[in-house]
Amino acid sequence: MEAGKRSAQVWFLTGSQGLYGDDTLRQVAEQSQEIAGRLGAADGLPVEIVWRPVLTSPEEIVRVCLAANTEPDVVGVIAWMHTFSPAKMWIAGLDALRKPLLHLHTQANVELPWAEIDMDFMNLNQAAHGDREFGYVQTRLGVARKTVAGHVSDPRVVGRIAGWARAAIGHSELRSLKLARFGDNMRNVAVTEGDKVEAQVRFGVSVNTYGVNELVEAVDAVPDTDVKVLVDEYEQRYRVDAALRAGGDRHDSLRYAARIELGLRGFLTDGGFRAFTTNFEDLGGLRQLPGLAVQRLMADGYGFGGEGDWKTAVLVRTLKAMSTGLAGGTSFMEDYTYDLTPGQERILGAHMLEVCPSIAADTPSCEIHPLSIGGREDPVRLVFDAAPGRAVVLGMVDLGERFRLVANEIEVVPPAQPLPKLPVARAVWRPEPDLPTSAEAWLTAGGPHHTVLSQAVGVDELHDLAEMTGTELAVIDADTTTRRFAAELRWSQAYHRLARGF
Repeated sequence: MEAGKRSAQVWFLTGSQGLYGDDTLRQVAEQSQEIAGRLGAADGLPVEIVWRPVLTSPEEIVRVCLAANTEPDVVGVIAWMHTFSPAKMWIAGLDALRKPLLHLHTQANVELPWAEIDMDFMNLNQAAHGDREFGYVQTRLGVARKTVAGHVSDPRVVGRIAGWARAAIGHSELRSLKLARFGDNMRNVAVTEGDKVEAQVRFGVSVNTYGVNELVEAVDAVPDTDVKVLVDEYEQRYRVDAALRAGGDRHDSLRYAARIELGLRGFLTDGGFRAFTTNFEDLGGLRQLPGLAVQRLMADGYGFGGEGDWKTAVLVRTLKAMSTGLAGGTSFMEDYTYDLTPGQERILGAHMLEVCPSIAADTPSCEIHPLSIGGREDPVRLVFDAAPGRAVVLGMVDLGERFRLVANEIEVVPPAQPLPKLPVARAVWRPEPDLPTSAEAWLTAGGPHHTVLSQAVGVDELHDLAEMTGTELAVIDADTTTRRFAAELRWSQAYHRLARGF
């Protein structure tokens, strides 16, 4: 299953007016339906494009914007001014719209039929005129939107719209996301703290804490028959250590790991939660720190953060929702240690147990090893190396007055040598533009040690998401220098303080 999977729609709105007569409006409707149809049939679009009747009055525009706000499957709207739609008609509707907006600056034809152009053609095909009027009023109102120019037959145009649509899915996920924290965050840690009320105001996510022993009750109530079925699945799906298999001297540990998964999954399902946190300092009556269970739940789409880090759990779930159907995985991650060999600098990322197998290069092995923290039985976990390739790491920090997202484009690489003594899943990567610049910029931005590593979602989609939520995004990429990055943070800080008002 995928956590909270549902359909997603984007409404296609077309603006015009009655000045040119009914015949022209019929042509507008036919051509806008054709454009919406071509876009909806394009490869790579993660949403259903739903054409709406041509809008020619303020009343119609307000009604469709209010309807989009209240329809749960609608994640955003695309607007195109096919002819000249006087933009004062759009003021009330745009002011009422609460869903993400993409302004598509296009036209029905690709090439101009030069020998056939007359005034009827000019009156009908004047998006170059109408969209400028529409762009002005959006700017005048301060409407957050993405603007894409070009014909829908161009794969570049479709790709940009698809990226925006994925961000809109993420925005919709945030607006309805419920997160369960089992216990509080790790003691004396600063960056995992955060303002949960402000997070709900800004993003919509509801973050609430539950006593760990409420989870223990659910774990203890799991029928033995269900445990047996899940253990059989483990043995078929993974390379399970002999000691953990039926008849092995640690088989009971695998059975308890399965019991944790079933109890935790049931708790989350019953409560409508699509993200959660645990904390090794607060395990109540649990015999093991959840490892295998967390990894498998993440693989099924749930968001997770270790040590009570609900902000990272929110990001994991959001990026998983955005990346549905794409190649590449998304996982909770932590920067652990560096290889500082000159010219070969790289980062070794891992966590105690909880790295998602969606990023695995090969079939994970299911193993059991001691854990020096937590004070419980040895936990079961999946061990693997991350698949090589392009990726991004993303973190969220609470700056007191607002949130900041920090992203770094990276290249995941194979480990330089085998890691036979490291009994956890891990990823090795080279950050752009290089490790010293990346690390200095990340520290300057106050970036967290817990992150999301995604092989599916890129910086363009993250930028669109940040625009939709009104959140600062600081990007570290191949062009970053520490001096310019520090200056950009100062400019951004000034902007976001002014944008909040007094």
